[in-house]
Amino acid sequence: QKQLVESGGGWVQPGASLRLSCTASGFTLEPALMGWFRQAPGKDREGVSCIRSSDGSLEFLDSLKGRFTISRDDAKNTVYLQMNRLEPEDTAEYVCNAILGPDQDYWGQGTQVTVSP
Repeated sequence: QKQLVESGGGWVQPGASLRLSCTASGFTLEPALMGWFRQAPGKDREGVSCIRSSDGSLEFLDSLKGRFTISRDDAKNTVYLQMNRLEPEDTAEYVCNAILGPDQDYWGQGTQVTVSP
């Protein structure tokens, strides 16, 4: 069974850092386009960042440049999202996504990140 499992979320104060992890089981991440999305209460899901197996990376949100970094460790079958200088507006459920090809689109269950004083 192909699964993605996120971890690393939690409650932090503004200015803190968190590193989210997304580990795959049942398939190899190496060829996949990996991405992180987030959804805040009452808002649509939005793309945060993605990374290709060729080591290319894209950041969907300009507001996150310089604060969020995506990386992958194919040996550990894991993709990471390093989040620095967190703001209350970053509060959301963060979800991992893997695209292996047509009709091979997998999503994790999500991990909650809450940023508040």
